[in-house]
Amino acid sequence: MVQASAQLLDWYDIHARDMPWRVSPAARKRGVLPDAYHVWLSEVMLQQTTVAAVKEYFRKFIAAWPTVADLAGAEDSDVMAAWAGLGYYARARNLLKCARAIVTDHGGVFPSDPAMLLKLPGIGPYTAASLSAIAFDIPSTVLDGNVERVMSRVHAVEKPLPDSKEDLRALAAKRTPKKRAGDYAQAVMDLGATICTPRSPNCAICPWMSNCKARAQGTAETLPRKRPKPEKPTRLGVAYVAYSAAGLVLETRPDKGLLGGMLGWPGSDWAVDLPDHQPPCDAEWITLNEKVRHTFTHFHLDLTVRLAYLTPETALLRGGFVDMDQFDPTSLPTVMRKVWSAAESKVQLNNV
Repeated sequence: MVQASAQLLDWYDIHARDMPWRVSPAARKRGVLPDAYHVWLSEVMLQQTTVAAVKEYFRKFIAAWPTVADLAGAEDSDVMAAWAGLGYYARARNLLKCARAIVTDHGGVFPSDPAMLLKLPGIGPYTAASLSAIAFDIPSTVLDGNVERVMSRVHAVEKPLPDSKEDLRALAAKRTPKKRAGDYAQAVMDLGATICTPRSPNCAICPWMSNCKARAQGTAETLPRKRPKPEKPTRLGVAYVAYSAAGLVLETRPDKGLLGGMLGWPGSDWAVDLPDHQPPCDAEWITLNEKVRHTFTHFHLDLTVRLAYLTPETALLRGGFVDMDQFDPTSLPTVMRKVWSAAESKVQLNNV
């Protein structure tokens, strides 16, 4: 196992991906460690999100809040708006809770002990392990989707995920070296992301090809096996786009639940059968012909979009006006942006 780890680190020294939050292997060899705040922020953003999507968000956050103390002191609405489009919005809420706990309970310094990290809001086993390894070079077993794929192929694990997760964790732990733990953790993830890819793995240039059991058996492309996913249900809802000379009517969603704390259009709850609901005001609502579809992790959502122009006398039952000059669609979560895309041309035709 020691030799295999050394082979991978030699490969990583040459082929490490360039990331805005990463310290190069050459710099790490000189004793330079990355900023724990940068590592934590990137790892939270990268959960179920691609590297390509995260890079610009990361740069935007670091520019706005250069330190964890800056983030802890930020307005919730500003952070949620900056997060818009990344999805899984509970991560943003936990980001703020964690930043404030770091400042309040740890003097603005991230603890290096995985057990202490696990006590912080929003930090689970994966984030605790990756943060302790990458930021502090503590030998911790990092297991993300890339590492699971690599381990399942190298060891030809036939048991499907998620049943095999702990088996894969144990196999990954055996390969984790005591030295250069941070580089090693990133090396395995880079290997999975660039060579041991889900489809058409490039086995011919893999540093572990000589000892890969799945390659020898010709089964690399079929692993890891996964249990069949249940079919996603479709939920229904209504979104109301109301506008006037005063601007657009928007509301902040409740903190709990999907899109919690995010700005969006007033609307109904989402359910398999359209629930009873009330529009945000009395008005002459028109229904757009096409529905807006958005897919969340566990269900599809079909939204009916209703549109109304409001007179100055209209009394709002929920939400408030946002001036058109102040309205920024990019501050909305993706599904709410889709609603705006469906309604925008109709609003502009009325010269608001």
